[in-house]
Amino acid sequence: MQLASEGEVENPLLPPIPELVIGLVAFAIVFIFLAKKLLPMINKTLEERRAAIEGGMEKAEAAQAEAQQVLEDYRAQLADARHEAARLRQEAQEHGVAAIAEMRAEGQRQREEIIAAGHAQVEADRKAAAASLRQDVGQLATDLAGRIVGESLTDHARQSRAIDRFLDDLEAKAADTTKVEAGR
Repeated sequence: MQLASEGEVENPLLPPIPELVIGLVAFAIVFIFLAKKLLPMINKTLEERRAAIEGGMEKAEAAQAEAQQVLEDYRAQLADARHEAARLRQEAQEHGVAAIAEMRAEGQRQREEIIAAGHAQVEADRKAAAASLRQDVGQLATDLAGRIVGESLTDHARQSRAIDRFLDDLEAKAADTTKVEAGR
């Protein structure tokens, strides 16, 4: 190195030429090494990372689409279940109304049977009471007539005819009295 004795002023920003050449050659060697070895490895790693991220995003989108489909299916099943529950509730209500109507009809039928049986029983009792009363009245009338006449009316046929005439006359008088009272 020569000093600035020759009259030249050295620029502090410019390095000496031999150092500059050695620095450039070293830089070129490092640059070529980085470009040939390290840069492909870095690019490969970045590409793998990009692929993994894109694959993850695709998987996430697929999972989201699948989750959306499952949600749609769930909502459809829930709507179907609600519809089915409403149908079953309506059907149960209809069955309940039908059962109530059937029970009412059965109760009405039983009530009518009971009333009819009661009327039949009352009619049978009335007829039995009328026959018993007719027999008792006939017996009393025969005894009374026998006492009045002074002889016994033991002839059964005569006795029956007399009793029947007497009772028919009583019934006719009772019917006439009822008509007169109804006309008022």
